Amino acid sequence: MDKQQEFVLRTIEERGVKFVRLWFTDVAGSLKSVAVAPAEIEGAFAEGIGFDGSSIEGLARNSEADMLAIPDPSTFQILPWRGTVDPAARMFCDIATPDGQPAAADPRNVLRRTLAKAASMGFSFYVHPEIEFYLLKSSSVDETGEPVPVDTAGYFDNVPGGTAHDFRRRAVTMLEQLGISVEFSHHEGGPGQNEIDLRYSDALSMADNIMTFKTVSRRWRSSRAFMQRLCQSHSPHTRVPACTHTSRCSRGTRTHSSMRRPSTTSQTRPVSLWLAF
Repeated sequence: MDKQQEFVLRTIEERGVKFVRLWFTDVAGSLKSVAVAPAEIEGAFAEGIGFDGSSIEGLARNSEADMLAIPDPSTFQILPWRGTVDPAARMFCDIATPDGQPAAADPRNVLRRTLAKAASMGFSFYVHPEIEFYLLKSSSVDETGEPVPVDTAGYFDNVPGGTAHDFRRRAVTMLEQLGISVEFSHHEGGPGQNEIDLRYSDALSMADNIMTFKTVSRRWRSSRAFMQRLCQSHSPHTRVPACTHTSRCSRGTRTHSSMRRPSTTSQTRPVSLWLAF
C-alpha cells in the first residue's frame, strides 16, 4: 500500500467518514457514483469494486460486462455539503477489466493515453476553463415559453445580495473546500448568466475538477439555505453550460489549452477552444 492510500484510510478513520462515493463517467460525460462503506476501501484499492459495465453507456458490450472501479487515492476529498453528521468523501475511479487492464472506453483512460502520447514527445498539457452557466427561475416561463433568469444584470454588473452573487460565492467556497482553486467569478453578459474560472491545471486533474464543479453547482442550487435566500421567489435552476436561448448571450466553456516542454518556454503552444456541452 502506498503513502497516498495510507493517508486516505487514516483520514477516513480520523474524520469519522461514514460513506465514500466512488465517481466515474460514461463516454457521454454523465457522472456515475457508488457509495462504499469505509471498511471496503482498502479492498477497493487492492482489487477494485465490481460492477456491470454493459449497463454504463458506451463502456462495454454484454459479453464484456464485468468491470472494476479502482479508486484513485490522489482525488480523495471530504464532501463539504455533508457536514459533520455522517460525513462523506469522494474519489474518482479508473475503470479496469477483470484482468486489471485499463478499460479502453474509460474516459479517464482515454485522456491518460493522450497525455502519455504528448509526454512521449516531451510535452505537458495544461487547461484553464471559463465555465459559464445560467441561473433560472425553474418554475417560471415568459410569454414565449422560455425559462426566466433570476436577474436582468449584465457583464461584470455588481448585484449585492442578489441570487447570482450568493450562488457564485457559495459555489466558490465549496470548490476551494474540495481543493479546487478558483481564479475569479463574475456576472456574464446575459440576464442570469454567470461565469466561474478555475485556475489552470494538468488536463486529467481539470477533467475531474469540472465534473466536481457540475456536482457542486447542482448541489448548492437545491440546498435549503439557498432557497430561503430567494425572498419568496422561485427555486433556481442551473444550466451548465448548454444554450437553447436564441435571444440571449450563448454560453459554454471556453477552454484555454497549452502544450509546453518543461525545459523551455519557447515551445509553448497556446490554444483557446470554445466548447458548448
